[in-house]
Amino acid sequence: MRILVIALSGIGDALLFTPAALLLRKKFPEAVIDALVMFKGAQQIYERTGIFDNVIYHDFLNRPKLESLKVVLLLRGKYDSSINIYPSNRKEYNLIQYLIGSKTRAAIRYLRRDTSELGFLNSASIIENDSLHCVEENVALCEKVFGFKAEEIPNLQFPLTEEDFQFADRFLISNEIGNNDLVVGFHAGTATFKNQIKRRWEPEKFAALGKRFSSENGANVLVFGGPDEAELKREIITRAESQNVIGVDTPGLPETAAVMKRCDLFVTNDSSLMHIASAMKRKVVAIIGPTNTNYIHPWHTEYEIASLHLECSPCFVYSPRPLMCFRDDVKFKCIKELDVDKVYEKAISLLLR
Repeated sequence: MRILVIALSGIGDALLFTPAALLLRKKFPEAVIDALVMFKGAQQIYERTGIFDNVIYHDFLNRPKLESLKVVLLLRGKYDSSINIYPSNRKEYNLIQYLIGSKTRAAIRYLRRDTSELGFLNSASIIENDSLHCVEENVALCEKVFGFKAEEIPNLQFPLTEEDFQFADRFLISNEIGNNDLVVGFHAGTATFKNQIKRRWEPEKFAALGKRFSSENGANVLVFGGPDEAELKREIITRAESQNVIGVDTPGLPETAAVMKRCDLFVTNDSSLMHIASAMKRKVVAIIGPTNTNYIHPWHTEYEIASLHLECSPCFVYSPRPLMCFRDDVKFKCIKELDVDKVYEKAISLLLR
């Protein structure tokens, strides 16, 4: 049996498929299970799991369309089954799966815009369930398509190496962070496409929260983010006005995860690093505005959700439609009126457990 996992929608989404991938590997130990990804971070995670025989990376976003088509056609006819991971409700992903040409083409059948996004090109599906976590949706899809029942759903899979931990140790020593010091991690970024930047809690609030952790709790606050979030990190550090609020720069996602593993608490927007913090078994305060918390709450770790729980939420669902706010009073009130005190209270409550 040859199975292709198509994980093109994002790093966090790719990570959230790893419990289902592990179940597939245990069910079919002799199968060839490959993955197709378009983000380097997803490639790094998948290569470290030991689940996949091959991880095929191609930057569909930035490479010429003809080149991308050739990559897809080179995979045509090589697999018995393929899976578009959840969520990936875009016509491009469904078309790629169709062109690869597996007899069984598995995907979630979405409640919104499934037909217009060419969901009918898939040959095996289950109906999207807004009450389930993304991990549970992925497992349910695999159970239906491959005919097994999971006794329990595993943790997120992102193994680290000794070299990763050595990098983390050097970082902590260079910043004079001891084994007994309180360490709080921040991630103030999110995806930016489809107007998702509007899901971000404001950097000045992260800065105020960092300053409070430093002054009231003696914490070292580590500010994480990718290369495209460098300015965002600098703004938080500058505004916090504390030598204990420190930016984290690493050569890659595994080293980032290794430093995150030292954090006693991780405060984050809805982002891939939120899920990596869950994989590292950190205590997580997830700042959630318009997204359905059922989909994306931290998986198999202790967490708190910091949210206003407005009557209009959730309004951000899995479709290609950009994030929009339909309120007449305060646009994106779910984030803009979530104050520092509320997040701090959630954090302290979680730390004291």
